[in-house]
Amino acid sequence: MKIGFIGLGNMGAPMAANLVKAGHEVTGFDLVAPCPEGVSKADSAADAAAGQEVVITMLPNGDILRSVAAEIIPAMDKGALFLDCSTVDVESARAVAHDAEAAGLLAADAPVSGGIGGAQAGTLTFMAGGSDAAFEKARPLFDIMGQKAVHCGPSGNGQAAKICNNMILGATMLVTCEAFALADKLGLDRQKMFDVVSTSSGYSWTMNAYTPAPGVGATSPADNDYKPGFAAELMLKDLRLSQQAAEAADAETPIGARATELYRQFVESEGGKGMDFSAVLPWLAGKSRG
Repeated sequence: MKIGFIGLGNMGAPMAANLVKAGHEVTGFDLVAPCPEGVSKADSAADAAAGQEVVITMLPNGDILRSVAAEIIPAMDKGALFLDCSTVDVESARAVAHDAEAAGLLAADAPVSGGIGGAQAGTLTFMAGGSDAAFEKARPLFDIMGQKAVHCGPSGNGQAAKICNNMILGATMLVTCEAFALADKLGLDRQKMFDVVSTSSGYSWTMNAYTPAPGVGATSPADNDYKPGFAAELMLKDLRLSQQAAEAADAETPIGARATELYRQFVESEGGKGMDFSAVLPWLAGKSRG
């Protein structure tokens, strides 16, 4: 396929590179980041989108997505697919899909899970919203960039799935870190706690696959001075999106709201910016109840 790729940051660049390795012709655009090897550089987002069968976007937020969409939709050929892989608010995803479909395009929102490592390895999970036709056109690209793609329903539902998943992830990481910090103060060895919890009813992805305690359980950013696999500020962004969605849907999410506030405190006031989202463990371990 001829593919335009807009947004070549830490996630977009390896995704585009994997498409090139699979034999696709990729034209890229980013305001700051360079194009990865094999990706042709366009002078603007509209130039990257013109004449392409698929245009993929990987952008920081809904406002930027709406701005880029306004630029590229008029440049795209009718019948082409606008595939947005950004993590943004549900309302922006649905508004952009509406505008794309009104212009005769296929549209899908397909945020990802798997982080930078998954983008590099081509093992991402895609949560897609959009029509059956849009999903089927995107499917061979999902197979290259990821290991799983789930069609979650109409436009915006991919974002809804991502937001719900990451609300669970953020809250679960917090309580996993709280448990390690409590174990410390109770005189319980972290390894012993892990050995029990990882095979008991406290089992979770954050405990077993992304253990926040260095030297315990799975190798994770905790074993690399908490350098980000998934940055705390990105978790805060996703938790804020969950609360924005909850407010719009009139859904009560008290634990999600508290998780959002704790990550806000950690990132904005307690030195968490630039750290992995599991670095709440040393932060919590250094606090007292008062």
